[in-house]
Amino acid sequence: MFKVLVSDPISDLGISLLVEASDIAIDKKTGLSEDELVAIIGEYDALLVRSQTRVTERIMTAGKQLKVIGRAGVGVDNIDLEAATKRGIIVINAPDGNTITTCEHTFAMMMAVARHIPQAYAKTVAGVWDRKSFVGVELRNKVLGVLGMGRIGSEVAARAKAFGMTVFGYDPFLTEERAEKMGVRKASVEDIIREADFITVHTPLTPETRHMIGKDQFAVIKKGVRIVNCARGGIIDELALVEAIDAGQVEGAAFDVFEEEPPAADHPFLKHPKIIVTPHLGASTIEAQENVAIDVSEQLLHILRGEPFKNAVNMPPVAADVLSKLEPYFSLGKKLGSFAAQVAEGPVKEIAVSYAGDLADVDTQPLTRHIVEGVLAYHLGSDQVNVVNAMHLAKTREVNIVVTKTHTTKGFTNQVSVTLRTDKEERLVAGTLLNGFGPRITQVDKFPVDVEPSGHILLISHHDKPGIIGRVGTLLGTNEINIASMQVGRKIVGGAAIMMLGVDKGVTKQVLGELTALPDLNNAKEVHLY
Repeated sequence: MFKVLVSDPISDLGISLLVEASDIAIDKKTGLSEDELVAIIGEYDALLVRSQTRVTERIMTAGKQLKVIGRAGVGVDNIDLEAATKRGIIVINAPDGNTITTCEHTFAMMMAVARHIPQAYAKTVAGVWDRKSFVGVELRNKVLGVLGMGRIGSEVAARAKAFGMTVFGYDPFLTEERAEKMGVRKASVEDIIREADFITVHTPLTPETRHMIGKDQFAVIKKGVRIVNCARGGIIDELALVEAIDAGQVEGAAFDVFEEEPPAADHPFLKHPKIIVTPHLGASTIEAQENVAIDVSEQLLHILRGEPFKNAVNMPPVAADVLSKLEPYFSLGKKLGSFAAQVAEGPVKEIAVSYAGDLADVDTQPLTRHIVEGVLAYHLGSDQVNVVNAMHLAKTREVNIVVTKTHTTKGFTNQVSVTLRTDKEERLVAGTLLNGFGPRITQVDKFPVDVEPSGHILLISHHDKPGIIGRVGTLLGTNEINIASMQVGRKIVGGAAIMMLGVDKGVTKQVLGELTALPDLNNAKEVHLY
């Protein structure tokens, strides 16, 4: 008999699977303090929470029998994942349970901003019969730009098509083939900015997506566009949006999320006549609350019974002998994947991993997961991707994973190579562990190098001509960017070459543009590895 503790309010319907299971004894004790949880958790095999209970390392240390912690929702910020992994406790969530409800809220917000529904309601109940001020627009025959074609974005696109809209979709993993199957037009962010009548965002918040629509985008955005954000606060620059609306460039906006929640009382959104706001209601439906509880209850049962499960958000157990050989490569693998993702142009279609040397004799699946995590996390966000769900996320985005092994190496005991194939190009990065030096990048595309994979790295492709290194150094110095290390890779004198510079701080897009404009320099990209 397994014992399960439910420490947050969860509907009886949501946990009916657990209540009805003959091998489960369930207790509901909500509102417990950390001390109270520590005092009783030792007798339970599983803990089921929502967002109120903070599952700390102290609680898990006391939970000698804990095998699994279930979060009835998506985020797991209230659970110490590192402590859970260290103790072999599996943490699961319910990433799919909020998909439809968030999609429908997005559509409600889009309809509301198109027809001025909240503003018209407020005036009508105030006793003012005013039809002329609230002339709206139809959705039919309009272009909807969907930034982020994951689960929610894809559902929004399907409904928009039913309304007679033309859908432009952007996603770093959206290929032409997948877009065609979905009946959407694959587009760039720039295409959507310039052509969409409505824009809705469904990306995670990452350094790359923060303010992905800001002053520069609003300067060239299609006049009269309406913008909806039911994803994450910060994807759209809030102050720049207000300025664009006041300037007549943007017609209106509807936001369910804010950069800071709750927003300050003087936040410009709250009293703006052309901006509709709701208090982060995307997942707030009866069905969604029940669905996430049902999903996590089902997976919790599978884990307790030793059956296959999904939606784990931390590292599953690995055999000790395998772990001892692979663990030193985990960080390197993730960084190689991230490096490749940051330099490759176009949607990723295939991740090809090659293991050479002694690694050919080991079950490298756990290491492959770290590599795929590194690739996907750059685009989807580290809070959305982990070593357990990385392969599943790749599959849902139709990214092919290919693994090959060989005992032949190029002078190294072991070498890991990652090749990304996109619809535009193929990029390779390889690395190894050197005794006394730690992880190293040993190859980028066809060029041999020796670079520590950490911090800010400038990857510059150029022609091997005298003076180019000096011009690059001068330009960086002018912009107060200090060079910490430098490596040059080339095959033949005077031919194609690369330069890899370790720099002390991030490099702006403007400086990257100035570098690219230098004579004999083809391209400059910044890679950030942490």
